Amino acid sequence: MTPQEILEQFGPRESMEYDVVIVGAGPAGLSTAIKLKQLAEKAGQEISVVVLEKGSEAGAHILSGAVMDPRSINELFPNWKELGAPLNQPVTGDEVYVLTETGSIKTPDALVPNCMHNEGNYVISLSDVCRWLAQQAESLGVEIFPGFAAAEVLYNDDGSVKGVATGNMGIDKTGEPTGDFQLGMELLGKYTIFAEGARGHLGKQLLAKFNLAEGKAPQSFGIGIKELWEIDPAKAKPGLVVHTGGWPMDTETFGGGFLYHLADNKVTLGFVTGLDYKNPWLSPFEEMQRWKTHPVIKQYLEGAKRISYGARAINNGGLPSLPKTIFKGGALVGCNAGYMNAARIKGSHAAMKSGMLVAEALFEALSAGRQHDELTRYPELFEQSWLHDELKTSKNFKTWFKKGFYVGTIMTAVEHWLLPRLGIKEAPWTLRNPAPDHTFLKPASECAKIDYPKPDGKITFDRLSSVFVSNTNHTEHQPAHLTLKNASVPVATNLAKFAGPESRYCPAGVYEFVKKDDADQLVINAQNCVHCKTCDIKDPTQNIVWITPEGGGGPNYSGM
Repeated sequence: MTPQEILEQFGPRESMEYDVVIVGAGPAGLSTAIKLKQLAEKAGQEISVVVLEKGSEAGAHILSGAVMDPRSINELFPNWKELGAPLNQPVTGDEVYVLTETGSIKTPDALVPNCMHNEGNYVISLSDVCRWLAQQAESLGVEIFPGFAAAEVLYNDDGSVKGVATGNMGIDKTGEPTGDFQLGMELLGKYTIFAEGARGHLGKQLLAKFNLAEGKAPQSFGIGIKELWEIDPAKAKPGLVVHTGGWPMDTETFGGGFLYHLADNKVTLGFVTGLDYKNPWLSPFEEMQRWKTHPVIKQYLEGAKRISYGARAINNGGLPSLPKTIFKGGALVGCNAGYMNAARIKGSHAAMKSGMLVAEALFEALSAGRQHDELTRYPELFEQSWLHDELKTSKNFKTWFKKGFYVGTIMTAVEHWLLPRLGIKEAPWTLRNPAPDHTFLKPASECAKIDYPKPDGKITFDRLSSVFVSNTNHTEHQPAHLTLKNASVPVATNLAKFAGPESRYCPAGVYEFVKKDDADQLVINAQNCVHCKTCDIKDPTQNIVWITPEGGGGPNYSGM
C-alpha cells in the first residue's frame, strides 16, 4: 500500500496543536525552544512548544568533533556552570600539523591562523550537551517527543506550512501494515521550525518548494568520520587540541583530521573529507583509517581501546551558500540552513545562536497575534548579529581549497592570519562554490585506483565492526529508508561509469554490489545506516533519496 492508501484506509490522523513545532532536538532546535520559553516566561506569556526527535532520545543522533565556543551558551544560560552543563574540559593548547606520508611539519604557534586558535573553548561531547539542553528545555515546559520522526510537511490552502506529520509505524518491507501498525500523527503549529541538521530530509524539500537557494552558491559538504577512544593515562593530555592537514589526502582533495583530548583519559578523533572529491575510488572511511596510522596520531592509540564510532555530513559552503531561511509558516535553523563555520571547524555555537535568533522573531510574531507568515525579523536579526560577522570572515574557506591544497593553505593564512594583523576583519573578495558536490566525480577509467591496507583490528577497523560500536539499529522488516528513483541506475550508470562509488563513500557498508545469476545488482543494507546523509549528497546521478525511517532507529551515540 502507498502512504496515501494507508491514510485513506486508516485515517484521519490524530492531530495536536501548538504555537511552535520544532523538528530536531539538536543544539539549534533545543536552543530555539529554550529561548522562546525564556522570553515568554519573562513577559508572563504562555507559549506552547513541542520538539520532535527521530532518535531514541535527545542526543542519540548527535555527532560532532567537538570543540565548543561557549559564546552562545553563555548568552542562553549565563549560569550554565551552576546548572551542570557538561562543558568540563577547557582547551589547554593547540597543535596544527601538515602531514606527509611518513613525517610532519608542526606550525609554529605564532603562525597558526586565527581560526585555529581555541583559547576559551571547551572539548565536549555534543551528544551529552544536547541531552543536558533537553533537560533544561523540559524544565521550562517544552514537550519533547523522542522516537518520532517528522516524515511529511503539511501545508495550508494558501501554501504556508501548517506543521508536520510523523511517520507510520509497523509497516513491513512491502509497504503493508503489520499487527504493530500505528498511524502517524499531525503536529500543527502557528510556526514550524526545521532543525534537522545538515541535508535535512524535510529541509531539502522546503528548499526546493520555496526556491530558497535561488541566487545562492550551491551548498558544499564534507563527511566527518569520528571515533572515541580510551587511551593510556600516561599519554592523556586533557584539553589538547590537534588538527592536521595534508596526508593522506592528495593535493586536489579537501580533507583534514582532528584529535581532541577529553578528561578521563579519552580522546575524540576523526577525519573530514570534502564531498567534492573527484576520484570515485576514494573511500572517506578508509582514508580516516589510514590517517590513524600516522605517527602523530598513532602515538596516542597504541594500547588504547576504541569505544564508539559515527559519521555525519557537515555543511562547509559558508555564507555565500546560505539559503533564504524563511518561508510562510516556518524557518530553517542550524545546519539545516548551513550556518557552520568551516574555517573554525565549529557549528554548535552557530546552530545555537541561529535558534536563539529565530526564537526572538517567533516571540515578536506570536505576541502580535501573527501566524503562518514569513518571520522576516529572523534574517534581519541574523544580519545584525555577531554570528553574521563571524561567518563573513570565513566565507571563502572551503572554496579556496577547491583550487588545491597549496592555494587553500596560502589563502587561509592570508585571510585568517595576515588580514587580521593588518586590522582587516573580512576579505574584500568573495568566492562562490561553482557546483554541487555530486558533479565533481570523474569516470573511474580516468582515475588511479586506490588500494587500501587491510585493517589490523587494533588501530584500524572495518566498516561492520565500526557500525557495531555505533549502537545502530533499525526495525528489521520496515521499508528501506534509502530509496532509488530508478532501480536500474546504480548498475547501468554508477557501476559502469564510476565503479560503484556508493560502496565506498558510505561509511557504514549500506551499499554493496553483488553478482546474482551472473548479473550485477545493488544490495542496500539499510539496517546499517548511521544517518550521515552522504549518499543523498554524493550520489553522482542523484538517484538515491534518503527518507526518514521509523522513529527511534539509527545510531545511539553516547559520549560522541
